[in-house]
Amino acid sequence: MLSQSERRFLAERRVGHLATADRRALPHVVPVCFAISKNTLYVAIDEKPKRGPVANLKRLRNIAENPAVAVVVDRYDEDWSLLGWVMLRGRGEILDSGPEHDAAQALLRSRYPQLTTMCIEQYPVIAVRIERVTSWGNLAEADPD
Repeated sequence: MLSQSERRFLAERRVGHLATADRRALPHVVPVCFAISKNTLYVAIDEKPKRGPVANLKRLRNIAENPAVAVVVDRYDEDWSLLGWVMLRGRGEILDSGPEHDAAQALLRSRYPQLTTMCIEQYPVIAVRIERVTSWGNLAEADPD
């Protein structure tokens, strides 16, 4: 489903933007740490301060009400010939435990060393089952300055 250039672009980016909507279709967008395995994108829930309990996170409540989600990962540069983005659309699932939950957290920890010192085992993982991919612009590796 993802082309080789889209996979490479996503692997090079460190942050994505997860868009969810509640049952009334009111949108909610947050920056997220992510990792991809096959045709699923995983989103970490970490120990950074939250406004309340993890179970009350708007992104989790929205997915429970309306599993249609999108993730946009982009590159901005003052040199507009380097602009590019990949948008993944699909169904969000909340993984509270189990082998896929554990494997997703291991994958996320391997991508983000900051997670290795956090006790994230107790937190859910968002699994986005990718159904559609759209990309635009320059997805080639940018030359380092």
